[in-house]
Amino acid sequence: MDSLIAIGSTAAVLYGIYATFGIVIVDPEAHMDLYYESAGAIITLILFGKLLEAKTKGQTSSAIKKLIRLQPKKAKIIENGAEKEVLIENLKVGDIVIVKPGEKIAVDGRIVEGATSVDESMLTGESLPVSKKVGDKVVGGSINKNGSIRFEATEIGKNTVLSQIIKLVEEAQGSKAPISRMADIVSAYFVPIVIGIAIITGIAWFLSGSGLVTALSFFIAVLVIACPCALGLATPTSIMVGTGKGAENGILIKSGEALETAYKIKTVVFDKTGTITKGKPILTNLIAYGKYNENKLLKIAASVENDSEHPLAEAIVNKAKEKNIEIKPYEKFRAMPGYGIRATFKDKEVQIGNRKLMENRKINVEISQKDYDILLNEGKTPMYISIDNELAGLVAVADVIKETSKEAIEKLKKMGIKTVMLTGDNEKTAKFIAKQVGIDDVISEVLPYQKSQKVKELQEKDEFVAMVGDGINDSPALAQANVGIAIGNGTDVAIESADIVLIRNDLRDVAGAIALSKATITNIKENLFWAFFYNVLGIPFAAGIFYAFFNGPKLDPMIAAFAMSFSSVSVLGNALRLKFFKVK
Repeated sequence: MDSLIAIGSTAAVLYGIYATFGIVIVDPEAHMDLYYESAGAIITLILFGKLLEAKTKGQTSSAIKKLIRLQPKKAKIIENGAEKEVLIENLKVGDIVIVKPGEKIAVDGRIVEGATSVDESMLTGESLPVSKKVGDKVVGGSINKNGSIRFEATEIGKNTVLSQIIKLVEEAQGSKAPISRMADIVSAYFVPIVIGIAIITGIAWFLSGSGLVTALSFFIAVLVIACPCALGLATPTSIMVGTGKGAENGILIKSGEALETAYKIKTVVFDKTGTITKGKPILTNLIAYGKYNENKLLKIAASVENDSEHPLAEAIVNKAKEKNIEIKPYEKFRAMPGYGIRATFKDKEVQIGNRKLMENRKINVEISQKDYDILLNEGKTPMYISIDNELAGLVAVADVIKETSKEAIEKLKKMGIKTVMLTGDNEKTAKFIAKQVGIDDVISEVLPYQKSQKVKELQEKDEFVAMVGDGINDSPALAQANVGIAIGNGTDVAIESADIVLIRNDLRDVAGAIALSKATITNIKENLFWAFFYNVLGIPFAAGIFYAFFNGPKLDPMIAAFAMSFSSVSVLGNALRLKFFKVK
């Protein structure tokens, strides 16, 4: 691209040298045709344009600068029982770090003492502080709001979440989208064509009898005004602003290609557990039969399940803790895989399990049949509770839907995008969940290794598919999809396989990522149009066609240089409009 400027300014200087000899040898009046000032002015204006470009480009990468500024320089640790301030690079995994209110959290870790609320807005885009207690994870770069805490450093250096985000954004902003490569190809043909037009223009004006000075003026003007700098800036600047805007809003786009292709998505395939649902079963129903009321029944059930690692047992225990129900120790406990559990609590024999367990123990469950069927049809997992061989109650556990899932699906539907749920769950449960959130189609009872095949089958129907998931079993499907979107709290394997990562774990950001892609592509197309339009209009003007046939103005090379610089800055200015794009 710079070759056109180089040839034009070199031609002006060479002609100036020729004219200098002309002053001495032939004609003292030849000083009017020196052209040194034109060469100087062209280079000055081009450099001024480059300066404005650099400043404007600096604004496009402001997301990176903001992220880097989040990294604190020092941290306070406990060493030999005393506080000690160390540089961040000297922190080690396992160090106990102290953070007081208003201070930045140095690295990733897990709280071992204290409780607080943490502002994670610069990382996730979430404006409300997040409550943290012992055992919770904290992320380096976030701000401790109102409580002193101590945490154990678990990730340092390049392994922290913040460092990974910076790396991903840098890679995305440095990558080339296919549409950018197209601009490079066009430029490769465009430059030789312009040089040819400039030579023909110069020869034509010289042969017309206008003289060498006029011919040279038009030759240089064509070269300078046609420099396709604006064309070269059209795509990368928009990609930089787009990926930066995504990062500011908790949407990490790993490459320019992902940002460019996301707008083509016509079908979004969702994993169910941990993506549409919270991935953590909770107790949704407790129905008491006989002499025990619900709170008493919950106390007994939570007490006997307290040491069980089964997710369904955890849901019962968590509900009891939530209701401040005291959990007492049991006397005997026996797990029966495929059936449930049996335990002794205060001399009472307690059994919690499925229908097979009740049948095996010859316990009559007829009274609960209607409730059992209703719960089953609602996609929940019902379990019986018996005490001393009599049915005492029915509990139902379900993996509840995330608060934002329904709104996310509605947003995608408004954008004309088809939604599909892909899950290993039974058809009845899957369809119930899908109906609740408004998903169009359900593919159920799919084994983990079959997920990528199902995505491929959708692609074979000429559908441009995005896959949204969070688990290791989703990674082949994420890789197979045209665009893989991972939930930020998912596994490292899923995040590595994906093209886009949603840090906030908010499905509404799927629509946000697609909308951002559309806005970026529109911006790139606007930039390319104006860059091409400018050159198409500018070349004939610089070649003197309007001057020759319509007695119009003649374009001085210095004015051409100014116009070329202005075109580049205007393209950058248009790219910066993306900064005002609202993701939600």
